[in-house]
Amino acid sequence: MAKRIFYFLLTNILVLTTITIIFSLTGAGNYIDENGIDFGALLIFSAIIGFSGSFISLLMSRWMAKKMMNVQVIDPNGPMSTQERQIVEMVHRMSRAAGITKMPEVGIYHSPEVNAFATGPSKNRSLVAVSSGLLQEMDDAAIEGVIAHEVAHIANGDMVTMTLLQGVVNTFVIFLARIAAFIASRFVKEEMAPIVHFIAVIVFQIVFSILGSLVVFAFSRYREYHADRGGADLAGKDKMVHALRSLQAYTHRIRDEQDSAIATFKISGKRKSSLFSTHPDLNERIRRLEAK
Repeated sequence: MAKRIFYFLLTNILVLTTITIIFSLTGAGNYIDENGIDFGALLIFSAIIGFSGSFISLLMSRWMAKKMMNVQVIDPNGPMSTQERQIVEMVHRMSRAAGITKMPEVGIYHSPEVNAFATGPSKNRSLVAVSSGLLQEMDDAAIEGVIAHEVAHIANGDMVTMTLLQGVVNTFVIFLARIAAFIASRFVKEEMAPIVHFIAVIVFQIVFSILGSLVVFAFSRYREYHADRGGADLAGKDKMVHALRSLQAYTHRIRDEQDSAIATFKISGKRKSSLFSTHPDLNERIRRLEAK
C-alpha cells in the first residue's frame, strides 16, 4: 500500500526541480563568489528550498492523489450505495475512536489492485482512499483492518513527520547536488561553465533525490509497524492480523499466476522487502503484531 509514499516523493521531486529551475534562471540564492562556494550561504539556501519543497509537497499531497488516481470522493451527505455507506461509516467510526475531530474525506478509485492509502497535510485535512479491487477481494473484517491501519497513519501524523524528514533529506540533496555541479563545471571551458552547472544541478538533484528516498523508505517501513499496532487498537488485533493475512494470500495468488504466465522465461515471482520497499515483509508484520 505504497501510494501515499509514491505520490509524496514524486510531488517532492517535481516541486524541487521546478523551484531549482526558477531560482537558477532568476539568479536568486547566489552562493558562488570569487573564492568558490560559500558553504554557509549554500547550506542556508539548501535548507530554505529543501523545507519549502517538502511542505509544498505535503500541501499538494491530497489534491495530487485525487487527481492522479482519479479518486471519486464520496459525499457523506449525498446519495450512497450500500458499500459506499459502509466504507464511510468505517472511516468515520475509526477516526472518532482515534481522536480525529474533522472526518477525513473518503474515496474509491477504480483499479484491480488490492490497495488503500491515506494522505493529506494534516489530521483535519486528510483523505482515505480504497481501490475497487480491495473491496472486491477482501471480506468486511479485512477491509475494516485495512481502514483502521490507514486511519492510524493519519492519527499518528505520519505525513507531517515524513515531511520534516524529507525537508532534511532535501537540504542535503540540494547542498550536495550544487557542490557536485560546481565541480563538474570546472572541467569545461569558462563560457560553457554556466550551462553545464545549470544542467548538472538538475541531474545531480534528481539522482540524489532518488538516493535520498532510501532514507524515506526506511522511515516508512518503520512507521508501518506503528500503524499496524494503531490499526489493531482501533479495529481489534484479530481483524488487523486477518487483513494482513488476506493481503498475503492475495499477493501469493497473484505471484503464482504471474509465475505461471512467465514460466518459460524462468523469472521468479518471489520478492522480499528491499531497500526500495516502502513496507516491511508481511510475515514480519504479522509476527510482530501477533507478539503484541
